[in-house]
Amino acid sequence: MSNIWQQLNNSMAIAIDTLRESVVQITTEEGSIGAGTIWHSDGLIVTNAHVILEDKDTPRKNLSVILSDNQLYPAQVIGFDAEKDLAALAISTTDLPTIEIGSSSDLSAGQWVMAVGHPWGIVDSLTSGVIIGIGTNLPERFDDREWIALSLKLRPGHSGGPLVDVDGQLIGINTMIAGPEVGFAIPVNIVKQFLKDVITGYQV
Repeated sequence: MSNIWQQLNNSMAIAIDTLRESVVQITTEEGSIGAGTIWHSDGLIVTNAHVILEDKDTPRKNLSVILSDNQLYPAQVIGFDAEKDLAALAISTTDLPTIEIGSSSDLSAGQWVMAVGHPWGIVDSLTSGVIIGIGTNLPERFDDREWIALSLKLRPGHSGGPLVDVDGQLIGINTMIAGPEVGFAIPVNIVKQFLKDVITGYQV
């Protein structure tokens, strides 16, 4: 049993090093407002709509992105969907470190996962836990949207950051807190469809 845990710890440690390079801070003139995930090396970043919107229809002004090496870039809003709580940003640079895109089709309850964000201004803070449910009509969610329910400690500032499996593959975008030990993420397959919808000709 100890060997199994050691293998899990080793896999997670390797994944974390790569993962943190693909997580960004999203800021305005007032300071950090959330996290984002580098989806493509040409500057495409995914986050939550509630991170970048002043209200359901209006993006915040003067959005910027800070990379893991502290470089700062002005950010352009490519598109957003307030109902799905997803947004796509672009920054003018290339050769960015990207996260490995996984799938949310075969997730299962009890699977170990990790979430990264910037809660309370603590950059690249990592928390881990397990999946407790996947799909629609989950407890504490009174809608028919698809979610990943999580037993881990998400905090304000984790929003828009990546949820990954033990191999470091992106399986969701951290979105909301439902209690001290319960959070919800948007499945990555929903994110893929969102990008196809907002970027003409985009192929995930």
